[in-house]
Amino acid sequence: MRRIVVSVLAIACLAGTAACQPKPAVPGAVAQASELPLPAESAQPSPSAEVPVPSASPKPTTSPKPATCQQGEHQKAVEQALAALGGYGKLTVDGVQSQADCDAVKKFQKRFDLRPVDGKAGPMTRNVAERLLASKPGACGAGSGLTACVDLTHQTVWIMSGGKVVYGPTVTRTGMAGYATDTGSFAIHDRQLKNWSEEWDVWLPYWQRVVGGSGFHQTTTWIHNGSIGSHGCINLLPVDAVRFWNTLKNGTTVKIFGRRPGT
Repeated sequence: MRRIVVSVLAIACLAGTAACQPKPAVPGAVAQASELPLPAESAQPSPSAEVPVPSASPKPTTSPKPATCQQGEHQKAVEQALAALGGYGKLTVDGVQSQADCDAVKKFQKRFDLRPVDGKAGPMTRNVAERLLASKPGACGAGSGLTACVDLTHQTVWIMSGGKVVYGPTVTRTGMAGYATDTGSFAIHDRQLKNWSEEWDVWLPYWQRVVGGSGFHQTTTWIHNGSIGSHGCINLLPVDAVRFWNTLKNGTTVKIFGRRPGT
């Protein structure tokens, strides 16, 4: 009986059943995924990890643009005067030219026909600014009515009403030596848009007679030529002559006081 069982087993093995022989290794075969070692943990951040954002590069600082005007020898004095007068822009009173200072000085020079309009704080610009600043409304002695004030000492004029300055002060040029403008209280009594002076052979625009042959009128030459003056009249810049013409009337009081230097 035992011999029969052994025989049966031998026959099965000879038939080449898979259960009887080990599987041979195949050269170059790729191992199954389950047979590979697990990879080490990746060094890449997980999708949910926050990635640092590089900081923005700092913006380069820019230096102020250099002024387009040359610095004048009276820089600080002009800055102080214009800052006190007001209305010419923002200035830094430090004696150093900046673009804002340049623009303010140019605006002032253009307003008062100072030539050239270059923003440079020269002696004439300083002179005009300080004359305007030194003009005191109280020196006029104006009442509450409309009054034109002429300050011979500072060569300035302005208009008052109700005891307050309503226009000016602005520049003027009055009588030179030998032709000094009269002082006192007067009234306008003759107005002509264009008066012909037979005595001096010249047209006088926006003429308003004050006393004798003298009156307000638009200047016929450059008003800042200090080597000459009028023959007693009160010369005005064109813009001021128009304003005086449009504001004053026949009968308006005119107060003239002080003394022009050199007369």
